Amino acid sequence: MPYKNKADRKYKQAAAYEDTPEQVKNREERNKARYKLMKEGKVRKGDGKDVAHVKAADKGGTIKDGVRVESASKNRSFKRDSKGNLVSEISKKERKK
Repeated sequence: MPYKNKADRKYKQAAAYEDTPEQVKNREERNKARYKLMKEGKVRKGDGKDVAHVKAADKGGTIKDGVRVESASKNRSFKRDSKGNLVSEISKKERKK
């Protein structure tokens, strides 16, 4: 966790950021993707799986580009910059192959 204590966290700024139209749209896109795969029976609540876009959402990917079911650890293992933005869609494990 990047915060040393709870007082360091900026709750108001985080809430304002999450309410921006762009972030609301991104969240809706993620929720639609998960709901679609839940209806197909591929994921369940609490199963430890993530629904990942084939092309990363922050790189312009949508449900139409495709989604897949991945373990949470695999989906969250991509290289990111200091702001948390995705740098590479290829994980370290895949680069070694």
